[in-house]
Amino acid sequence: MHLDVHDLREFYYRSPLGRAAQKVVRDELVRMWPKATRETVVGYGFAVPLLRPFMGEARRVIGLMPGPQGVMPWPAGQPNVAVLCEDALWPLATGTVDKLVLLHGLETSEHPLALLDECWRVLKPEGRAVFIVPNRAGLWSRSDRTPFGFGRPYSLGQLEKQLRDTGLIPTKTLSTLYQPPSSHRLWRRMATTMERVGRHLPVFTAGGVLMVEVTKQVPQPKRPGLTEAVKRPLRVLEGMGGPVVKPV
Repeated sequence: MHLDVHDLREFYYRSPLGRAAQKVVRDELVRMWPKATRETVVGYGFAVPLLRPFMGEARRVIGLMPGPQGVMPWPAGQPNVAVLCEDALWPLATGTVDKLVLLHGLETSEHPLALLDECWRVLKPEGRAVFIVPNRAGLWSRSDRTPFGFGRPYSLGQLEKQLRDTGLIPTKTLSTLYQPPSSHRLWRRMATTMERVGRHLPVFTAGGVLMVEVTKQVPQPKRPGLTEAVKRPLRVLEGMGGPVVKPV
């Protein structure tokens, strides 16, 4: 079940907790992808808060939002690049996306496998995608006061298997959002320190959110004409006489 776009906008742009979560996840994404020069960058779900750092250098930035969620104009004060679409029917040509980000898209989709197939379709052969989902073992997936408390939370193993089965090969994994999902003033003051310390924790399950970067696996093409050649085997014995039968 997708969340409503108005609730997502209120959380990420109006609440202190949402703005803090936006900054933490966006900073991690920029560390993964420091450059997007003349590339096509696409976000799906409610990924637009993470796309602004790419606006200046990318050739094109597009924010796709699922129909059940709804769409809002974005970015504010500039020509709109947000588009309403279905989970498995994106208005993008095959193999045209360099970078793809999913936030509140996979875990809330009613057709996750079809959605992953669509991600694979639009990515270029060398394209990369980042999937951001609630960590099943984290605190954020257990609280419905944030968008990460809705939909299906994932363990790292579950997410990686689902991605591999679709031909999306994980290249980097991390967790983030080590601060608790609380708007209490004490936790807000400690948030920056907790995130800094959390990045060095050896226990992967400490973060509330999983971020998995993948690359598109393209099957090796088969040799053209091989199937037809097998259907037409060499007739090297044609023209040779049959066995000679001597009369008794």
